[in-house]
Amino acid sequence: MWWDVLLGIAVGVLGGWAALAFGLLLARPKGPLLREALRILPDLLRLLSRLATDRSLPRGVRIRLGLVLAYLALPIDLIPDFVPVLGYADDAIIVAAVLRSAVRRAGIDAVRRHWPGTPEGFAVLCHLAGLDPPAARGDDQFPP
Repeated sequence: MWWDVLLGIAVGVLGGWAALAFGLLLARPKGPLLREALRILPDLLRLLSRLATDRSLPRGVRIRLGLVLAYLALPIDLIPDFVPVLGYADDAIIVAAVLRSAVRRAGIDAVRRHWPGTPEGFAVLCHLAGLDPPAARGDDQFPP
């Protein structure tokens, strides 16, 4: 009797993990964008930290960003590093998905205000978040 319950829980957890891994595979940035996301990861981490502590942003956005920072700080990954392709990229994929959601809710101006990196990195960030890069919009103004 209790084996059935334990087996049901194990199958449910494995099924949930497989669905999440499949979702991450679908949400991952395509082509060279994943490499670019990994290249600007230090700037992304500083940006996430700055945005998570900005009281002018909606509480839901700050909570979401705080949760992704907590996930990144944990030593246990959602997908172990020995899994090909997704093993090392799961952090970048999760950050890109949360960032996409946060930027759409908080606005590009908040992100631009807190971006610690270069204009080229900001263009990659805009591409990751699914926004038009500033140069494509004719917006050459970038904060110092």
